[in-house]
Amino acid sequence: MTNSGPKFKILKCLKIIISSLFITVLLLFTVASIRTFSLDVNVGLQLAQWEKTSNISLVVDEHQRDELLRNFKEAIRIPTVSFTETDINTTALLEFDKLLRKAFSTVFSSILVRHELVANYSHLFWVQGSQPDLVPYMLLAHIDVVPASESDGWEAPPFSAEELDGFIYGRGTIDDKSPVMGILQALEYLLKKGYAPRRGFYIGLGHDEEVSGYKGAMNIVSVLKQRGVQLSFVLDEGLAILDGVISGLEGPAALIGISEKGSATVKLSVSMVPGHSSMPPRESSIGILAAAVKRLEDNPMPRLFGHGPERGTFEHLAHKFKLPMKFIMSNLWLFSSLLGRVLERKPDTNAFVRTTTAVTMFNAGVKVNVIPSLAEAYVNLRIHSSQTLQEVLDLVQSIVGDQRVKMELVSGFDPLPISSNDEKSFGFQIIKKTVLDNFPTVTVAPGICIGNTDSRHFRDLTSDIYRFAPVWFKPGDAQRFHGINERISKKNYEELVVFYFSLIQNCDIEKLPEPHSSVHEL
Repeated sequence: MTNSGPKFKILKCLKIIISSLFITVLLLFTVASIRTFSLDVNVGLQLAQWEKTSNISLVVDEHQRDELLRNFKEAIRIPTVSFTETDINTTALLEFDKLLRKAFSTVFSSILVRHELVANYSHLFWVQGSQPDLVPYMLLAHIDVVPASESDGWEAPPFSAEELDGFIYGRGTIDDKSPVMGILQALEYLLKKGYAPRRGFYIGLGHDEEVSGYKGAMNIVSVLKQRGVQLSFVLDEGLAILDGVISGLEGPAALIGISEKGSATVKLSVSMVPGHSSMPPRESSIGILAAAVKRLEDNPMPRLFGHGPERGTFEHLAHKFKLPMKFIMSNLWLFSSLLGRVLERKPDTNAFVRTTTAVTMFNAGVKVNVIPSLAEAYVNLRIHSSQTLQEVLDLVQSIVGDQRVKMELVSGFDPLPISSNDEKSFGFQIIKKTVLDNFPTVTVAPGICIGNTDSRHFRDLTSDIYRFAPVWFKPGDAQRFHGINERISKKNYEELVVFYFSLIQNCDIEKLPEPHSSVHEL
């Protein structure tokens, strides 16, 4: 047999294929290794030369500590509950107005501050700057809270502001009265120290964020639009400092939300002829609808990890993981599908991976011996950044797959635009600098806000909207949002006040420093 025979040609082809595969794998491994060990540890402006400012420092003494905690506790005790768009505790909102005026008398009396009520219960503050040419920014927060009942199993009554082991318990301690009171407390202290800002700014406190902000935030936006206001950036609630929450991450991480997931509420309904329970049909309205709901739960929306801003989050945090996770996080261009499979195993990280589907209400029946004519279910979906509202609705219709189930969109909107977060992004870098000034051991990264905030109504006033408050979250704390035992430590609330005290002053620079060459870890 000669070397030119068919068998030899096949072997030769196999050798070429194997060699090519080996070279490809070697190249991929080389590229991945370079990315892994060339991480930009000093991402952004940590080493850049910032414009020098004479910032006032705030060292909270015992008198101030007692004062700020007393004001905060009073705020928690006022039950500013929003039940529905038409059922809001306006009596509590009026009481809260009186508290603000009493607690922050310097803010309300300063010649630098203009205050006005919007839609009767929301608050808009304009703090005049000495340099009108500097584009103003806005700090947002909301006064209202979701309902809470002591019978749900709270360790302390939800509107008591009771202290337990260094924590203040109560509805609104995190969402969102800590920023409300923290921002105004910081401004109160600044004004008392004679501070006058160079860059003017707004403070907006909505009164109905928990029921979509259609009266509070939207009217604040209308007022600002009428005045021709454009904003440098907006900072609202949203993400926090995560400590021990992301498995394998060494040290805490401050995630600054650069976008929000979209949202859709869909009503599913089945109508049939009613009848007596003694002569039931083969299928009832309840059974048909229950089967449709079960199909939605059994068939989650597609896994999309790596197609939205969540990819940037993990790439920014990659250098804080040990091998092999460091290798994976640094090369999501190669491993995003693998990491997505890992993240989808837990509800709190599954939210980063896909559009989530939650059946939140199911209504049917009027009497135990009557086959109901109507069954209804409400489904709430939080839409991944790489999908549109219409794409999600089409998928729901396809999964339900039963023409007897009527689908109706109650409300919904697409995911929010992604705000800038590079070295030239004024708002992002100012927030980042303030975080690092106050929490030097924290790693800062952009993130995606899985809930929705009042800030989404401000898209016409700025292209840069950020969602962050320096609240520390440890494992299990995320479940306190809208759940039981919402709380914040006394130390953490004081940190919020100091953070906003620093942030307002950091915003007074005219421009960011020039980007510098990165420093790499070898």
